[in-house]
Amino acid sequence: MVAAEKHILIVEDDTSIARLIEIHLQRAGFQTTLCHDGLDAQSLLRDHTYQALILDRMLPGKRGLDVLRWIRSHESISTLPVLMVTALTMTEERIRGLNEGADDYIGKPFEPDELVARLSALLRRSTSSKTESFDSLSLQLNEESMEVKVDGKLVPLRPLEFKLLQVMMAKPGRVFSRDKLLDTVWGMDSFVEERTVDATVKRLRKELTTCGLGDCIKTVRGTGYRFLEKK
Repeated sequence: MVAAEKHILIVEDDTSIARLIEIHLQRAGFQTTLCHDGLDAQSLLRDHTYQALILDRMLPGKRGLDVLRWIRSHESISTLPVLMVTALTMTEERIRGLNEGADDYIGKPFEPDELVARLSALLRRSTSSKTESFDSLSLQLNEESMEVKVDGKLVPLRPLEFKLLQVMMAKPGRVFSRDKLLDTVWGMDSFVEERTVDATVKRLRKELTTCGLGDCIKTVRGTGYRFLEKK
């Protein structure tokens, strides 16, 4: 089973919920490690390799969002897929978590089978076996290495940001609706909302802006987004 090769770090301070998650992930074939504290989670992430992280937002030691920011600021683990779990289910809180770098968000209480399905979908989106490449003036994207470069300088993108850019670069000028991007980038089996697209585009633009290419991703009001080559 493919899942058996995937080691998942579960960071949750409620021991009963943590154990529930662990049981269901192990039944699905995943290897798991449990952690109940934000600072301990950082130590584990420094010393071990994981394929994904299930992260509670409210943690002792260091808050979940702080751990998430720390992950995204460290090159060696900055692309780690993160599924955030929280009792704070207001739309504004979910969007904040996505803007800070979460790849997906699930609120408590949740169905364990849904959590496993979301994690599995997230892991599928984080891997790519394609070998296409796209060039747009100073911007180069290579799917084999999953690298994006501007004038030869590497742009640090996470898997979802990479795939979003790849989809739009393949058809420059085409307007992609949020629904179309959800189906193409996140997959037909995704559970995420349309606002997740907006949050991912925002992060992608932020990275491209550091290279002077933030305006390549255009918003089409009331519809979605398109990629335009920089003139």
